[in-house]
Formats: sequence, structure tokens, C-alpha cells
Amino acid sequence: MENDLRLIKQIKKNASESAASALVSKYYKEMYAFHYKQTLDEELSLDLTQELFIAVLQTIYAYDVKKASFRTWLYRIASNRIVDYFRSRHYRYAQFTQPLEDIQQEFEDEYNLEIALVHKEQFERVNSLVNQLDAHSQQVIRLKLFGEYTLKEIAAIEAIPISTVKTRYYAALKWIRKEMEVEKLEERSI
Repeated sequence: MENDLRLIKQIKKNASESAASALVSKYYKEMYAFHYKQTLDEELSLDLTQELFIAVLQTIYAYDVKKASFRTWLYRIASNRIVDYFRSRHYRYAQFTQPLEDIQQEFEDEYNLEIALVHKEQFERVNSLVNQLDAHSQQVIRLKLFGEYTLKEIAAIEAIPISTVKTRYYAALKWIRKEMEVEKLEERSI
């Protein structure tokens, strides 16, 4: 953390490119993984991660060490941006235009392809339900499931009481489970 603060000071004071590169390098893989777990798309995750760091470096002057650690601030921005992405027209359009061949090329045999399609379908179903939640609940769910944060850490990131985080998290999980059960019942009745 002290190293982060030193790098941030260099960026703020001298617009140091080497300090910016060091800061980005330190968190790049972690942020890429955070995006990938939510999109299951390598190129999109690379794009979202790059856009995140561009935004972070453009707004680093607003970072206040007294309010949160840099990592916490970074995740707050990342979770806000991923919520915005899933609400975007680009995302909704992409859902209807991705050809099956894109998925099929990644797998050599039919068995692996079938498993991949089932996994992707389940992921898309859960992700679709998460996207229907209000922005605050989405952030809690995304940080917990994809960022693998504890509820206490999420409370710090979001700067809200842990009781609020727990309420949002468990209410969202309950709603997601209920909706998935409804979908299963509808599938069985067809």
C-alpha cells in the first residue's frame, strides 16, 4: 500500500509515466480476472480493463487516501463501470449477434462443446438476472461473486454499513434463486 501511495504521488506531482505503468502493472491481472469472470470473453475483458485504467489515470487526482485504499477505489470504479457496460446498448446488441461458431472454435470435440454451451447458458442466465437488479445490489453481487470480496470488504468499498451490504446481498440471492426456480418450472411445463 505504501508503494501505491508513492506511485500515486509521483503521478499526481510529475505525471510520471513510469509510476503510472508500475501501478497499472501491479493491478492489471487482478482487474482483468474481475472482468473476465463476469464476461467470459477475453477480448472484451481486455478492452474493459484497458478502459478502466484509462479512466483511473484520468481521475487519479480525485483519489483520496483518507477515504479508501487505492485497491478499494479501483474496485469501486471497476464495479461501477461493469454495471454500466451491462446496461449499455452495445451489450444488449452483442447478445443477439454472437454466432455459435465463435464458441465452437474454442472446443475441439462435441463433448467439450456441449459442456461449454451449458456453462455459458447458465452463466448468461445468472448474469441476465444480476443485470435486472438495481445498481447498488448489482455492485454488491458482482464484488462478492466475481471480485471474491467478503461482505465486510464490500462495505468498505461501497462506504456503506455492513448490515446494508448483507441485506442487499441476501435479498439479491433470494430473488435470483426464485427467478431461476420459476424458469426451471416453466421449462418443465413446455
